[in-house]
Amino acid sequence: MTALLNELSASELAKQLNRREISAHELVRACLDRIDHREPMVQAWTHVAADAALARAKQLDDGPVHGLLHGLPLGVKDLFDTCDMPTAYGSAIYADHRPAADAAIVALCREQGAIMLGKTVTTEFATFTPAKTRNPHRSTHTPGGSSSGSAAAVADKMVPLAFASQTAASVIRPAAFCGIVGYKPSFGLIQRAGVKALSDSLDTLGFLARTVSDAALFAAAVTGDHGLMKLDVSSTPRVALCRTHEWPYADKDTHRAMELAARGLARAGVPVRDLDLPAAFSGLLQAQKDIMSVDLSRSLAYERLNHADKLSPGLRDLLAAGQQISVEQYRAAQLLAHSARAMVSSAFGEYEVVIAPSASGEAPATLEQTGDPVFGRVWTLLGLPCVHLPFTTGATGMPVGLQVIGRHGEDKVALRVAAWLGHRLSQD
Repeated sequence: MTALLNELSASELAKQLNRREISAHELVRACLDRIDHREPMVQAWTHVAADAALARAKQLDDGPVHGLLHGLPLGVKDLFDTCDMPTAYGSAIYADHRPAADAAIVALCREQGAIMLGKTVTTEFATFTPAKTRNPHRSTHTPGGSSSGSAAAVADKMVPLAFASQTAASVIRPAAFCGIVGYKPSFGLIQRAGVKALSDSLDTLGFLARTVSDAALFAAAVTGDHGLMKLDVSSTPRVALCRTHEWPYADKDTHRAMELAARGLARAGVPVRDLDLPAAFSGLLQAQKDIMSVDLSRSLAYERLNHADKLSPGLRDLLAAGQQISVEQYRAAQLLAHSARAMVSSAFGEYEVVIAPSASGEAPATLEQTGDPVFGRVWTLLGLPCVHLPFTTGATGMPVGLQVIGRHGEDKVALRVAAWLGHRLSQD
């Protein structure tokens, strides 16, 4: 039984830990054994705190059960500060960096009984230069970015849950490429203190898990909103398909995923409807790119001015591009984003959520790039809750899925409908 503990869902593990049917020590040991076996190929971690995790597990086993995450090991994206582990933000500049304090979200999870198993790989400052991690389904394919290590570790059953963050598509895209659930909450729902800042109007902390219930458990523990875990799937949701203005970027695998979703909805008795976003939204993709580039050039000003030689050529180019965007262009992008955020709720009309592409298709067969974030940028700019659902495979057998998007602040609805859809879509 112990050898299989690392394969169980976080929700099931939480129940067994709460009932003392398994020990936290057993669970951590099972995860560490999996890491020992698979890490040479997957390379998901920058630091594994084996001794500290086992010691914390024993402490929890010897004391009372407390917190929603009691005894659950977590992977911490190396963008998040940790007081007891190195935090390099994916950059050689911070190779020896030891933060004095935990990020708020890490501290909150410790308070809820979680065990920090180690730091997972992030791309350089959570941007687009790939790091060492490989897709656990096929080592020649990218796991996506920037939450590459977190997604790979969860998908490979090294850890049941892991932290992620998204400024463009860094929760949803790696979840899609690795075939797991990714949940990007509404902008502002999760406290960002202690996480390396990239863009004040875009950065959103999120969660990677194997089921929607697991993601909801993780979020409930961090926010204190236990209602997020109440995934009542008894009522039929109001859902529309939204191909978005970025549909030309989708390949045949994503086309097929949308067709499967339509079929699954029809089979469940849900009328299949398409929702077209307002024409004004067609400019949001470029607006997000402009805002992100400018914000990055400002947030990473110290690194750019003092350690340019330790930045990748790709990141130096991105920062330089941000410096070339005029104040007027940046302001216009922000105004368009503000206008669209005010319109998006009414644009959803009668529907509770929309289903849209998560990525162009399967994970690209390369380790030289992390895939196009095109299908995450606009939803991130709008600040809406997004849940990626893996439910099919593409032409070469790699994972493919879609994302469920809700209105801002209606994360409970997005999670509930995602749980409802996950069961129906997986039947195809």
